[in-house]
Amino acid sequence: MKNHEIDYYIHGNDMQFVEIELDPQETVIAEAGSLMMMEEEISMETIFGDGSSNGVSGLMGKLVGAGKRLITGESLFMTAFMNNGHDKKTVSFASPYPGSIVPLDLDELGGRIVCQKDAFLCAAKGVSVGVDFQRKLGTGFFGGEGFIMQKLEGDGMAFVHAGGTLHKKELQPGQKLRVDTGCLVAMTKEIDYNIEFVKGVKTALFGGEGLFFATLKGPGTVWVQSLPFSRLASRVFSAAPSKGGSKGEGSILNGAFDLFGGD
Repeated sequence: MKNHEIDYYIHGNDMQFVEIELDPQETVIAEAGSLMMMEEEISMETIFGDGSSNGVSGLMGKLVGAGKRLITGESLFMTAFMNNGHDKKTVSFASPYPGSIVPLDLDELGGRIVCQKDAFLCAAKGVSVGVDFQRKLGTGFFGGEGFIMQKLEGDGMAFVHAGGTLHKKELQPGQKLRVDTGCLVAMTKEIDYNIEFVKGVKTALFGGEGLFFATLKGPGTVWVQSLPFSRLASRVFSAAPSKGGSKGEGSILNGAFDLFGGD
């Protein structure tokens, strides 16, 4: 076991947070801004990358880890939380928007998980947070998350966040699943991932589901979310008033009344 062994408990239903129990000298790494609360004698330290050397020691190892995060569009830095006391202490991390926190035991999942670059929340120290370059150009240009996705490697616990309701699906060898590109949260390393164009001109232009979807081919495990943050943000933006005031709901007459409302 190279990664720190951590115990955890997930609280809540729609707005979850994960409480992680650290033994003395155990450490957990997390994205900046995800901390909810922590007990005394837990120290915080800003580190380059994910804190794992990935077989490269010293300054070069830190630069490699930080550089991988920069490629994914994340910050160069992460935060490490260490228990400096003599008893067990807890630290908690909250999800950034309504949804579910997914615990992933990398040791049981073959040592590697591929996920959306914004899905990672926290992990035991020693877990490598890298990049996964998609081999097919179509995946890179039209995959919704770009050519690069995050790759979590190691034998410890990692936690990712999914929007809305989370669904875990086991794919048999040769079984295919087509998913909206934004709804894909994570998948095991055996999954063959590609992008397909929506067939039919009318469907592509007027179907309202976008021009592309992800095709996942088993064997392997896939985690899917019902409400990607991009979809939530799009609906909120479209419902917001364009010039101040409030946007009426429930009747087409609201638009007529707005003419006399002075807004």
